[in-house]
Formats: sequence, C-alpha cells, structure tokens
Amino acid sequence: MLDLSGTGFAELLAPAIGSDSEGGLYARFVTSVTLSAIITLSIWLIGKMKFNAQRITVWLIMAGLFMLFFTSFNLSFEFIQSKIWFMVSQGILTTLYISVVSISIASVLAIIGAVAKLSSNGFANGLASFYTSFFRGLPLLMQVYLIYLGLPQLGFVIDAVPAGILALSLCYGAYMTEIFRAGIESIPKGQWEAARSIGFKFGLTMRRIILPQAIPLIIPPTGNQFIAMLKDSSLVSVIGVWELMFLARTLGQKDFKHMEMLITAAMLYWILSMVLEYAQSHIERRYRKG
Repeated sequence: MLDLSGTGFAELLAPAIGSDSEGGLYARFVTSVTLSAIITLSIWLIGKMKFNAQRITVWLIMAGLFMLFFTSFNLSFEFIQSKIWFMVSQGILTTLYISVVSISIASVLAIIGAVAKLSSNGFANGLASFYTSFFRGLPLLMQVYLIYLGLPQLGFVIDAVPAGILALSLCYGAYMTEIFRAGIESIPKGQWEAARSIGFKFGLTMRRIILPQAIPLIIPPTGNQFIAMLKDSSLVSVIGVWELMFLARTLGQKDFKHMEMLITAAMLYWILSMVLEYAQSHIERRYRKG
C-alpha cells in the first residue's frame, strides 16, 4: 500500500529492484519486506537494551523520523536562519511574559475560588461556582474576543496584551480552581478539627497545615496547566499580540515561506514545553523529598 518509489530508501535498494524505482509491484514488495525487517530488527535490539538506553534510542529514532518528515517539505534553511533570532528574542519573550503573568494571576484566582467553593457561605460558594462554570464553558478564543472587543463597549479600553493576559488568567483560573479544591479536599478532615482544637484560625490552618500537604498534589496538574497555557497563548495572536504564533504567520506571509516559519514555531514551542516538563519534574521530586 505504501509507495516509497523515488525516495532515498528505494534508491538504496536499487541493486535489488533495479534502477527504475517505479518498477511496480515487485519493487514495492521488496521495499516493504526490507523495511519491515529493519523495523522488526530495531524493535528486537531495543528490547535487549537497558531502560535508559531504550528511552534515549527511541527519542533519537523519533527525532530523526520527524526531521526526515520536515525535510520532505524542501524547506529554506537560509530563510529560517535569517528569522530565527527575531522569533526567539521577540516571540518567545512575549509568549513567556504573557504565560508567566497569566499563570500567577490564575493561581491567585484559583486559591480564592477553591476556598470559596469549600466555604459554607452560600454567597461565596455561588459566586465561585458561577465563575468556574462560565469560564470553563466558553472557548478561550471567544473569551479573548469578548474581553478585547466587549470591554470598550462598556467604556473600558484595553490594549491587546492586557486583554490576552486577562482572558488567559480568568480561563485557567477557573480550571485551576477545581485543581486546588480537589487538593485541599484530599487532606483528612481530622487535621482541620485538630487545628481548630488548638485555636488555629482558618487562615493560619490553611498556611501552616493544609496547603503544605496539598501543594505536592497540586503541582503536577498545575504544571500541566502552565504548559497548556503556554501553547494556548498563541490564541492572543488574533488580536495582534506579537507572540510566537503571530510572528510565525506574519514573517511567513511576506515571502510565502509559511511552512518554514510554522515548523520553526512548532519546534520552539516543543523546546519550551520540554524545559517546563523538566522544571516540573524537578519541583515534584523536591516536594516528594520534603
């Protein structure tokens, strides 16, 4: 079914299938059998390795396959080299700035929302429940438009970057509210009762007893939310913020080099995500030791 004629792999098999790589069924049969044998042998050899060697080998193989996939687009690496520094200095810095500020505000909103949802006060619980339901129920792109285009209708003119930060903060604050609520609820109620029995107020109980135990449970999903926010920050490009995705589109349009810029942006997003994953795993190990 897979026609590899005309590819470099078929050219390597030219002594067996002939110089005409478009030689029909026989050429495809020999190519597919050889490729299947290589894949089977590779899996068998990887199975004989130790765990760390298996991981590294699989990573290298998959990275090589992705590079082969990218090079099949006949990319202009000279064009990528001429634009990469601008994308890093302008696009990545703007993306990180928006993401860091947004996740900080979202964390504060999440703590307040989680405490309110756990409160016995009906007013606070109702507000928090409405907040999480509304902002989790709307697409993030719609929230960006509603804030950027809707607030000026009410007399509040807001720039693109603050509008993007506000939309990301409100949206992810709603999701993180449920994460914080679940983490706090996982602490046994007996610890709340013990804190009250020795005269601890609510705020002191949260700071000294509940949150230190809940944070190790909260960190993994919060880290995942930050990585997701980093990628969703690309949505603020629709209102003209010069973040990574916006630059990839605009720089590619000028010279009709869309794939060069999109693939470059994809690799930069991937690198940022890997760095954040490493930082998250380091923080998790630190709290587990604690």
